[in-house]
Amino acid sequence: MAAPRGAAVVLAMVLAAMVVAPPATVHAAISCSTVYSTLMPCLQYVQQGGSPARGCCTGIQNLLAEANNSPDRRTICGCLKNVALPYKISPSVDCNSIH
Repeated sequence: MAAPRGAAVVLAMVLAAMVVAPPATVHAAISCSTVYSTLMPCLQYVQQGGSPARGCCTGIQNLLAEANNSPDRRTICGCLKNVALPYKISPSVDCNSIH
C-alpha cells in the first residue's frame, strides 16, 4: 500500500511544479523516453515505497528544469498518464490545462 502512495507523491510533485511554472510559447522538445529515463531512479520508490533515492529527487529536479515551457510540461503530463504504474492515474487530468 505504501508504493502507490509514494508514486502518487512523486507524480503530484511533478504535476504541481509544472502547473505553477510560468507559461511560454514554444514547441515541445522533450520526449516520453526522456521523461521515463529521467524518472527511472524513482522506480524502486514507486514500486516498493520507502524513501526515494537521491537520483529520484535529482531526476525530478532535472525534469522540471527541462520542462521550461507549456508544450514540454504538457508532453510530460501525457507521458505520465500513459505509463503503466501500479495505481490508477485519472484519465480526466487535462494535460492541455498545464501552462
